[in-house]
Amino acid sequence: MGKLRYALWLILLSPVQLALANSQFNMRKGVTDISNSVYELHMTIFIICCVIGIIVFAVMFWALIHHRKSKGAKPAQFHESTKVEILWTAIPFVILIAMAIPATKTLIAMEDASKADITIKVTGSQWKWHYEYMGEEIAYYSILSTPKDQIDNQADKTEHYLLEVDKPLVLPINKKVRFLMTSDDVIHSWWVPDFAVKKDANPGFINEAWTRINEPGIYRGQCAELCGKDHGFMPVVVQALPEDEFANWLAEAKQEKANAAAADAALLDQTLPKEELMVLGEQVYMASCAACHQPTGMGLPGVFPALKGSPIVLGDVKDHIDIVLHGKPGTAMQAFDKQLSIKQLAAVITYKRNAWGNDTGDVIQPSQIQAAIDATTEAKE
Repeated sequence: MGKLRYALWLILLSPVQLALANSQFNMRKGVTDISNSVYELHMTIFIICCVIGIIVFAVMFWALIHHRKSKGAKPAQFHESTKVEILWTAIPFVILIAMAIPATKTLIAMEDASKADITIKVTGSQWKWHYEYMGEEIAYYSILSTPKDQIDNQADKTEHYLLEVDKPLVLPINKKVRFLMTSDDVIHSWWVPDFAVKKDANPGFINEAWTRINEPGIYRGQCAELCGKDHGFMPVVVQALPEDEFANWLAEAKQEKANAAAADAALLDQTLPKEELMVLGEQVYMASCAACHQPTGMGLPGVFPALKGSPIVLGDVKDHIDIVLHGKPGTAMQAFDKQLSIKQLAAVITYKRNAWGNDTGDVIQPSQIQAAIDATTEAKE
């Protein structure tokens, strides 16, 4: 079957194949064996369709020209030809089998996520991706990093507008990587064209996909499922590294995690000034909260509640900390206990309780956040 494909390419449409190989209108070959197989399958089906079209239209126009009334042609009077019916049934059947064999082989290979070297849990949430390296105790969120002034058309858009993140997913080349896809809220879809990977992330379910990257580089994709008002701000960026560089990155990531834990521990005995917390809190709020609750704190009526004058923001501090840490089930309010450090959490809660005229005067300290986290952990145990 492979020889037949290449023979068709060379004999019939090799000029078209070469012209489309680098065309921005065609499917890309990608950087994995599967993506190359998908591309070849795509081109094979395309060539078969072109050949069918050429033959059918050639016969049709030949018949129109040679059997026209002006030449004295008279219509034949026949029907119910068993030979013709068998012929026009058998030929499409053979064509479909010729298409089905390579398509089935490719689909089976795409679904075989066994014997993976690395497993990554990918969790979609409005509107970011969470990556967890199973067995390595490394996990982080990947969030859009395109500056807001570009989004608001107040600055020129760069080459990778809306396709850039603060922390890309880092993977090694020449290793089979298994993805476990799920979601915290609505249906998302993790899509990287260069890998030929596009898999839905459904809440409450786990879907599998896999890739083996052949070339180092940075590869971009995005959420391919309409998942809410900021669906267009949920890119996927993957950085593929040689194996030794990936091992170094993994060691550095583990050290950064240990350093962050030590820094959090050092904060527990400190009392941070309100001014410092308000400055940091505004930064965190704009990055993590403003998409829903708006920069003004007024929210979106009927969709996202306002924080200005909110009973939660103006009410008991413990209740406010609890909803920020653990979210609110059944709503778009996410849990931020694993997304932000205890200093960032203390800062953003302090900011909410003192911005937009709320002026509660409350100054939340990292030690209060840690106490709430510890209480939750003890309750679960």
